Amino acid sequence: MMLTSKAVEGTEACRTDRLGSLDETRKILNFARSQVKNQALNVKHPLICIDVVEEGIISDPRAGLWKEAKESQQLQKSYTTKCLVHIFFAQRGASKVPGITDRGLMPRQVNKIAILGGGIMGSGIVTALILNNYSVILKEVNEKYLHAGIRRVKANLESHVKKGKMTEEKLERTMSRLSGVLDYESFRNVDLVIEAVIEDVSLKQQIFVELEKYCPPYCILASNTSTIDLTIIGERTRSLDRIVGAHFFSPAHVMPLLEIVCTRHTSPQVVVDLLNVGKKMKKIPVVVGNCTGFAVNRMFFPYTQAALLLVERGTNPYRIDNAITKFGMPMGPFRLADLVGFGVAIAAGMQFVENFPERTYKSMLIPILQEDKRAGESTNKGFYQYDQRRKVTPDPDLEKYIEKARSISGVTVDHKLVNIAEDDIVEMIFFPVVNEACRILAEGIAVKAADLDIAAVMGMGFPPYRGGVLFWADSLGSKHICSRLDEWSKMYGDFFKPCPYLAERAAKGITLSSSADQANSRL
Repeated sequence: MMLTSKAVEGTEACRTDRLGSLDETRKILNFARSQVKNQALNVKHPLICIDVVEEGIISDPRAGLWKEAKESQQLQKSYTTKCLVHIFFAQRGASKVPGITDRGLMPRQVNKIAILGGGIMGSGIVTALILNNYSVILKEVNEKYLHAGIRRVKANLESHVKKGKMTEEKLERTMSRLSGVLDYESFRNVDLVIEAVIEDVSLKQQIFVELEKYCPPYCILASNTSTIDLTIIGERTRSLDRIVGAHFFSPAHVMPLLEIVCTRHTSPQVVVDLLNVGKKMKKIPVVVGNCTGFAVNRMFFPYTQAALLLVERGTNPYRIDNAITKFGMPMGPFRLADLVGFGVAIAAGMQFVENFPERTYKSMLIPILQEDKRAGESTNKGFYQYDQRRKVTPDPDLEKYIEKARSISGVTVDHKLVNIAEDDIVEMIFFPVVNEACRILAEGIAVKAADLDIAAVMGMGFPPYRGGVLFWADSLGSKHICSRLDEWSKMYGDFFKPCPYLAERAAKGITLSSSADQANSRL
């Protein structure tokens, strides 16, 4: 039955001795309410479900059904329902790509896949592939790294066994689909290669030269880079038509989004093939154009920078994380930076500084922390401190690093930002994200606002009950967002300056999620 999560058949369901007392029932329902309040912030429907169950128990089943009908009718009119329905259809529409999937192309068969790099990302991609019946070759540079990569894959599968999602026998069958190599000889008959090495341009360029030499001419050459321009990665090859981005999100065997990145040279057939692979991996593929950071990372690059700007001007970093978590994100920008690691944050940040210098907020706080051997969770200290059990607590020593960064940046404490309201924190963090999303649409990196909404939800954990970044922005109004950004840009610089796409739509009263000009598409 419902309370035991076990099916009960026939006459068994009629036995009243299975029912507890009314007091016991109320205790169970109140416990469920307390759990829901902690886990489902900002939404009503889980609590309403419990109320409906309670009505059916305390009154009678008919009363419970009437309450369910009444509450359902009200919920269907709610803003939350509109958001969730939008995400539902955005997810299903993401694989329909104008100019690519409407050409009548059929996906080619992809049977054998090679992965370069067995680190956390590479091993996660391998795990996702072998779980979905693909034969996979994992290449590493030496035996030590190869064995470590295979161990990571096995550890990922063992977590499935511990959770009861897989038997030991199935684990062994799944692992049998994986083979490890140290050279490219076995790449001569692969259908798809996904490079997942460190974010080093020259290394990636050399790898793609080798791949062109050893892989068959029909093989798709994909990179899992999160920020580097794909044309730069492939500039030393003659195979730009089959080079594509296959950007997974960490951990790759858990996170549902696959960002497929095509350059102006990428063959539509290659995109169709990769869409099919993504679906077979049970991923939600979103196709975007090529630029620094692509869609998701580029859209969210102002996210941490806005948080750093606030901190250097006096806002408590832990208040920022708390406000963003209350808004519905899985964690705030500083907790996320600790989790990802400062090395990754700095490498990605440099790409944006080089490519978008006019609107990048250059804070030295993260490099200063890293200089003192604070690199996030991996070193037990970053913005937070971590004990041996990975318990997270605020670090009172953080203030001295903030003061040093403030001194280097030449900024002073703004007392308005010291006492800033939580709603204003959310707006100052997310309005620059909305602004960048508008630039992405204006440049044709994405042709559907709904694609950016689903990418934000599935890739960055933006709360689905808010409908995605642009759907949420439209609930506030482009005029309000543009006005606030314009106000902040006069106070704090061009980081906040509204882009022409946003300013034009605000002036005309056009929603941000309405169709962009597909003539500018870079897909």
